[in-house]
Amino acid sequence: MNFQPTQLNARVHTLDTIRGFSLLGILLVNMFGFYLPMPHILDLSTWFTEATDIIWHQILDIYVQGSFYPLFSMLFGYGLAMQFMKAQATGRDFYRFASKRLLILFIIGMIHALFIWWGDILAMYAFCGFFVLVFIRLKSGWLLSIGLALNALMHVFYLGILALAGALMIGMDEIAIDITMLQNAITAYGTGNWLDAFMQRLHDLKIQMGIGMWFSALFTILPYMLIGAAAAKWRLLERAKELKGLWISFAVLFVAIGIILKSLPINLGKIYLYDYIQVSIGGPILSVGYIAVFVVLSYIPVMNKVFSPLAKAGRMSMTLYIMQSIVCTIIFYNFGFGLYGEIDVPTAVYIAFAIFAIQVILAELWLSKFTQGPLEAAVKRLTYGKMYSEK
Repeated sequence: MNFQPTQLNARVHTLDTIRGFSLLGILLVNMFGFYLPMPHILDLSTWFTEATDIIWHQILDIYVQGSFYPLFSMLFGYGLAMQFMKAQATGRDFYRFASKRLLILFIIGMIHALFIWWGDILAMYAFCGFFVLVFIRLKSGWLLSIGLALNALMHVFYLGILALAGALMIGMDEIAIDITMLQNAITAYGTGNWLDAFMQRLHDLKIQMGIGMWFSALFTILPYMLIGAAAAKWRLLERAKELKGLWISFAVLFVAIGIILKSLPINLGKIYLYDYIQVSIGGPILSVGYIAVFVVLSYIPVMNKVFSPLAKAGRMSMTLYIMQSIVCTIIFYNFGFGLYGEIDVPTAVYIAFAIFAIQVILAELWLSKFTQGPLEAAVKRLTYGKMYSEK
């Protein structure tokens, strides 16, 4: 008996809504990578000199940066666990199709990274997804414990290295920058042709997808996938009304604590310790707060209708994610409109919101005719061998 994909009426609306919201957050973060030589800028706060840019960057640092990769990781783990539980209930072979789907996602991610944009996340998520399969049979408590333990190991390791090097209290403005590497990226993307951009992209991928980054992902991405899988086994989203007190507490506490921690470098000074806390501790805490806010808002009946366009964008998140890269490289690279390095931070934010607004409209139009996005349909076809309707 074949394992079948999740039917439309079995989807969790809040999950799709949060996934749609995460697409906007990911785009806002990625905008810097599209129009600035990000792999070679170790601290963006030292890059900007205009007051407006600095203020807007600080706002993004607090509310966006470091909060959407853990959010998307938890959603990824939640989705995998939902598929596993469905397979268990129907007696079907989960591992055969899950591993095949992850391999397809990995290949799509690598194609995206090589030929469109160096900042791909799909390949890294698929890579970590294979490790989730190792643990997926465990009970929720074990999944949560392992996830938290792996994350704690990362904190101990990085903070320990910084402490031993005496760098915890060093200012971020003391980081050395390789000017040659920086200029090469600006030249290739800002004034070069497609081949120049391609060759530079290969070089940037040595940083973005170096061996250390794959290893690091097991402590920065995998833990949140396991936490998401634990939440799915507890059915925290499906039991949202039953767990109203828990979700309201999460919304209030995690948003407040996350914002406080993420504001430390701005309020107390830009040093290694505060910067680490902002991204690696405050970011994930705020991401849980964002999830909780959407769950709490779902208690209001009318909000499900309000969030319907966002949920539809979430249903075709892979298509829209790749589309963002295609559109932004055309906007910023020299073989397109050539705006690389030519805009300020507010303009980048406006462009991101405009792109996302158009994507939400496109998702609404597309899903009025089809049941899923084109890339999602292709992955499903390759995974399951034939098309399934979602009626």
